[in-house]
This record gives sequence, C-alpha cells and structure tokens, in this order.
Amino acid sequence: MSTSTTASVSTHILDTSVGRPAEGVAVRLSARPGREADWQALGGSVTDADGRCKDLPALPEGTAHVRLDFAVEPYFEKKQADAQQDAPANRDSGPAVFFPEVAITFAVVPGEHYHVPLLLNPFGYSVYRGS
Repeated sequence: MSTSTTASVSTHILDTSVGRPAEGVAVRLSARPGREADWQALGGSVTDADGRCKDLPALPEGTAHVRLDFAVEPYFEKKQADAQQDAPANRDSGPAVFFPEVAITFAVVPGEHYHVPLLLNPFGYSVYRGS
C-alpha cells in the first residue's frame, strides 16, 4: 500500500508459452534512494497459482529505484521435467531456459502504486507498467 511518502509495488507473471500464470517463481525485491546508492534487499515472495506475489514487502521512505529479481530457471526446469515425465521420447538436451533470471529495475515516486507484470517464455520476456 502506498502512502504520500512511499510508493508500493506489485507484480504477476504470465507464462506466454502456455497462456497461464507462472506459479512457484521466487521474486526478490530491492530498493535504493538513488542511482549512486547501494541496493537494499527488502525480502521476497513466491508467485501463487494466479502468478501473483501478494505479500511483497513495503518500500522504505525515500525509495527512488526498485528492482524485482525473478528466479525463472527453476520454474522452467520443473516445467521441462514434468513434460519429460509425461513424454520421455521428446527429451531435449538443451537448456530449459535461455534467461535463468530476469531483473527489472524501475524508478518510483512517493504516493504511486507500480504494478509490473512479467510476460515470460523460455526464450524471451516483456514487462510493462500495469494498473
């Protein structure tokens, strides 16, 4: 929840390769008061069945930049393992994912809410400021 002196952040992930939410992806939240400052790790969450993180920590007062780190490799490895179990003849020796993690950095202003969805597939991703 944003206040007049802080911003707030939410996110969700849609796996566009299957048109479904990405469940079980670890997300870390970090913040800093400006580009010259060090990142402060605030904590994290894991996406639920709807691909949402409903319990990301609050941003500290004075936050100017936010970083969301999505650990997507374990998600795709599990997905690939599940697919191989169902159809062992289709095994592929290539990597499960081209981007093992996705780090999104964005600027915030106090009093605003920032919803930052991640559209994800094994070989690409897209983000935007949602509502």
